[in-house]
Amino acid sequence: MSREYVPASLRRLVFDRARGYCEYCRSSGRFALESMELDHIIPVNRGGATISENLASACHGCNNHKQNKVEGFDSLSMEVALLYHPRQMLWNEHFAWSQDSTLMIGLTPTGRVTLVLLRLNREGVVNLRQVLKSAGKHPPD
Repeated sequence: MSREYVPASLRRLVFDRARGYCEYCRSSGRFALESMELDHIIPVNRGGATISENLASACHGCNNHKQNKVEGFDSLSMEVALLYHPRQMLWNEHFAWSQDSTLMIGLTPTGRVTLVLLRLNREGVVNLRQVLKSAGKHPPD
């Protein structure tokens, strides 16, 4: 995560656009243990700008695992793939929910690489999904 200054109005825009969810693992900020963070999709140290099109709402876990990564190796396709970019890609083209909606499934090299590198099915997130599913609050629309 960059220490780049982000105006309050831009922060609000990013978080409002995400409707309270992490744009990677789809966790609800309303039920998270820590507040949502701003993620530079293309990190500042890789040339990313602090503009709306390069900012995403991310939970602490996803943001920590992502760090300055922008790509990774997909062992199924045997190719390097870009990480999921919430401003340029559609979630449902790269991911799906398991039958019980507690696990994310990577459908494409981008989806699989993002799933592995950001650990989108880490234990705490899966547990939260199970609880929220039983309360009728998961998966998000």
